[in-house]
Amino acid sequence: MASSLPDFVADIPIFDVHEHHLPEVFLQREVNLLQLFRQSYAGWTLARPYPLPSESRASDPMLDAAPATTWEALAPYLESSGSNSFVRNLVTAICELHGAGEAQITPSNWESLDAAVRAAHARPDWCPGILRRAGVEHVITDPYSDPLLDARATFGPNYSSVVRINAFACGWHPSSCDHNGNSGHALLQRCGIQAGTFDDYMQGLETLMDGLTAHHQVALKNALAYDRDVQFDPPDEALARRAWGQSAPTPAERKAFGDFVVDRCCTLAAQRNLPVQMHLGTALIRGSHPLHVAGLIERHPRTRFLLMHLAYPWSRDLLAMAFVYRNVWLDLTWSFLLSPSHFKLALHEAIEILPDESRLMLGGDNWHVEETYGAMHRARRLIGEVLEEKRRDGYFHASDAERLAAKMLHENASHFFGIP
Repeated sequence: MASSLPDFVADIPIFDVHEHHLPEVFLQREVNLLQLFRQSYAGWTLARPYPLPSESRASDPMLDAAPATTWEALAPYLESSGSNSFVRNLVTAICELHGAGEAQITPSNWESLDAAVRAAHARPDWCPGILRRAGVEHVITDPYSDPLLDARATFGPNYSSVVRINAFACGWHPSSCDHNGNSGHALLQRCGIQAGTFDDYMQGLETLMDGLTAHHQVALKNALAYDRDVQFDPPDEALARRAWGQSAPTPAERKAFGDFVVDRCCTLAAQRNLPVQMHLGTALIRGSHPLHVAGLIERHPRTRFLLMHLAYPWSRDLLAMAFVYRNVWLDLTWSFLLSPSHFKLALHEAIEILPDESRLMLGGDNWHVEETYGAMHRARRLIGEVLEEKRRDGYFHASDAERLAAKMLHENASHFFGIP
């Protein structure tokens, strides 16, 4: 037995159920210190990468190349947003991986850190080596810039991917796209599917799903909380068909089309034993409350839903749903980066409330390997602290805590996704 629960947790290999490792970012060989901030959640402190309905954007700041690093460009993150949890996580990871014992990024050391970052990322072994150092054994990535990406062919044998369905739910017209600029029609065409009619389009979704396993795609991802509300009403096929072929259908027609596609995808996923990941919580926040998806979950009792991010700020509502609906699992990803104190409270309650120990898993939810490294170290530390508090308070024995830790970090995800 390990000398302490935190030590035990630190040694468990991690099955990482959610990253945004994109080829154009993760495999980029010209990366500087400023880019690590801009293409991270620390970057969200200065530029939220998704627009609200009242906003527009010229490009995705997560995918824009960064200019040369300067102290003037770094200072807003480190001095104006330096107390933010995303910033603290990234600073800690950068200093540990690229520094010489520094605990902070300062006007006197930023140039040496920038040089170290650029030299490290020029090496093709840097990213896989840091994942191994973080104890990450397998990664499921959400490559939203290319939802059909074969991650194993692109990144290596320890990768799988999910397929975002946003573009398909926005596919009432060939020119319509999701918030990432993806067209459902264009994606189907890449699979050799020409959707000239509404029925062709729905059949195309089925054909697409039949080919997922051949490309190491292990789940669907519903991130429509960034495109619309997540109140997915019962299918209204007549209204959905009225949206078809229109460049500007009415809001009701657009919603009905998206609702119909999401419902269809959930049915097809259940038939193929594919899980459905779903983003909940902060996004288009007026419509992203987890209870909005209760009807969808009830209509699809055979579909396995992995609900994400503790649905912050509505974590207790999400825990209640996971207790009531036995086709719901929870992905703790991002929540421990957003607020360590909220995460610890929610994890204490999740351990007490969830109906069995299979329900929890975690991922990094990052673009660059430094942020993933920091996220995994933070997750291990916080989980170890919570389990140690539970043991110290007499809630359960050390052996119970160790069993649960192994499930949370690895075993649950391996079983859930069917990847030994």
